[in-house]
Amino acid sequence: MSQEINAILLEDALLGLDELAASCNVSREWVIEHVQRSVLLDEAGSDPALWKFDSRSLMRARKIVALERDFDSNPELAGLVADLIEEIEYLRASLDKSTFPRQ
Repeated sequence: MSQEINAILLEDALLGLDELAASCNVSREWVIEHVQRSVLLDEAGSDPALWKFDSRSLMRARKIVALERDFDSNPELAGLVADLIEEIEYLRASLDKSTFPRQ
């Protein structure tokens, strides 16, 4: 059984459209559609060749792919759920850093 090994993405590394699509096992059109629907990239220009995706965008895209696949959801719903997951992760990290004991 062969397994695909994902390389560790450095914080400063940026991916282009085709690289993001390949990393998420989706088509170029999937990425373009999700950027145009404002599910990926907050501010994107009109030229897909100039789009750059950071490691956060890669992780978000992978979450959205999984949500759409697992729950047969549309892009907007998957984006909303990804937003909520990210917010929960942020709040949990904030709690871990605080002096209050976690219950």
